[in-house]
Amino acid sequence: MTISLIGSETPKIKTLALRDQPIYRVTTNPAACNTMELLSAIIGGPRQIEIAEGLLAYFGGDIRRMFNAHTDEFSKVRGVGNQIAARIKASLSLGMMITQPSEETPTVNSPGDAYALLRDMEFFEQEHLRVILLNTKSHVLGIPEIYIGSVNQAQIRLAEIFRPAIQRNATSIIMAHNHPSTDCSPSPEDVAVTRAAAQAGKLFDIQLQDHLVIGGGGRYASLRERGLGFS
Repeated sequence: MTISLIGSETPKIKTLALRDQPIYRVTTNPAACNTMELLSAIIGGPRQIEIAEGLLAYFGGDIRRMFNAHTDEFSKVRGVGNQIAARIKASLSLGMMITQPSEETPTVNSPGDAYALLRDMEFFEQEHLRVILLNTKSHVLGIPEIYIGSVNQAQIRLAEIFRPAIQRNATSIIMAHNHPSTDCSPSPEDVAVTRAAAQAGKLFDIQLQDHLVIGGGGRYASLRERGLGFS
């Protein structure tokens, strides 16, 4: 089924004063714009508002779903062709790059520092497990992805978690995984995995510094700060 919010009536953009049009508002103060206005500015054209409203209706207003959707799915909204779909996907991907670490070697001295390197994980629809590899000066040596899928003690092989650290001569690691539900509250399984990894780290002589659970909306939980899984 194709969603259509576009009729033969006067385009909504033509009913707005210049100062209220999406392009003008984005140019003057993008932080004050709502999602529809930002999408409209990306889409452009005489029916930009109608198309933006159609996209938001189709995806339930969920930018996370839009980010993860295949470009073919955008065509289910009337007025959205390959070019508009590509512009939207490119814009969302560029936005995600802001959350990525810079080319300078970052350091991690707090859970907040670690979270800043992993913020993109809150947009994933599946659970991902990553490990931040650190040297003796807390410089980041890499952030390999270990698992995609449910993170629990039954599925995780601890050797897989520590293998990249051994290969890169890391002295410590920080585990991190996301909760697609956006709730960052650690589960009993998260605590069990943390406890097992902390014990295994002693055998490998690689310290598990922390385990972060990343939710949505900028929320995360540090199991070390909460005293969960660390003796």
